[in-house]
Amino acid sequence: MGPIIQENVSLVNFNTFRINVSARWFVEIESEADLVNVLQSDFIKSKQVLVLGGGSNMLFTKNYDGVVLKISIPGIEVLTSANENVQGEVIVRAGAGVSWKNLVDYCVTQGFGGIENLSLIPGTVGASPVQNIGAYGVELKDIFESCTAVEIATGTTRTFNFEACSFGYRESVFKSSLKGKYIITSVSYHLSRNAKVNIGYGAIQQELQRRQIEQPTIADVAKVVSEIRVSKLPDPATIGNAGSFFKNPVISTVEFDPLKAAFPDVVSFPAGKDKVKVAAGWLIEQCGFKGMVSGNTGTWKNQALVLVNHGGASGREVYNFSEHIIEAVADKFGIMLEREVNIL
Repeated sequence: MGPIIQENVSLVNFNTFRINVSARWFVEIESEADLVNVLQSDFIKSKQVLVLGGGSNMLFTKNYDGVVLKISIPGIEVLTSANENVQGEVIVRAGAGVSWKNLVDYCVTQGFGGIENLSLIPGTVGASPVQNIGAYGVELKDIFESCTAVEIATGTTRTFNFEACSFGYRESVFKSSLKGKYIITSVSYHLSRNAKVNIGYGAIQQELQRRQIEQPTIADVAKVVSEIRVSKLPDPATIGNAGSFFKNPVISTVEFDPLKAAFPDVVSFPAGKDKVKVAAGWLIEQCGFKGMVSGNTGTWKNQALVLVNHGGASGREVYNFSEHIIEAVADKFGIMLEREVNIL
């Protein structure tokens, strides 16, 4: 029995902002074969297609008059055991529908290092290369091996290696030239039993010192990162949100120097040759938005970078509020913020 096609389905439980819009058609996909069958069927022809994983990076501003494919492909497997490689390297492959939290927890429990700094990021495995997700000094591209994806137009499967994905800051080929053309079905990651922990991020160092942990394990780092995230970010199960709503802007040192002179406390990080990444949360907070409530939406009390749905907010209401933030930051700092969340 193949996947069931449902009509006029509410998406309120399929997006972490908990925006109550509906999809004209809704199909849950639990295997690559199911996906290929649907894409090659007469049903899908001439219809718009939206791919949905955990719905954690999406803001719906209207109903979707097309087919929502909810990717729920399960499974985690180890392709290379540590015993087969003297370096302790391990390849872990996960289905696109696996929750990112579950994958990280599995890897940390197995002693597979490299992924622990990405603990508690919302969403699913399938979205990880699309966004090149990152946190606390690590990006997906640092552990990416390859992914398999099915072309929407033809139903054919292709494997993408690192080079083919064209990773950038919160960017990949799946958000640029191949946007809307492929659906990721599985992702493979290269990890290691001998991984050196990455504790260069200030908040991690401070918390480890506070706990008097001098030689942290990957489990220690995962726990600290998780607790830092919980302290700063709201739980989508409690209050609707999509995590960081804006990207941290990357500007040239030529642009940054006068900014630093005018605002000595500006929070920033090196971003490669002659580039500086400025903390968007700091910029927004300086404009007075931290913890602001505007109708049914606003910013989170502990992190201005996070927009929330206090209950009953429409996607358009959240979007309009984000416009006010962008305008305020541009007026005060001359920096144009870019949304990290996909707008539909």
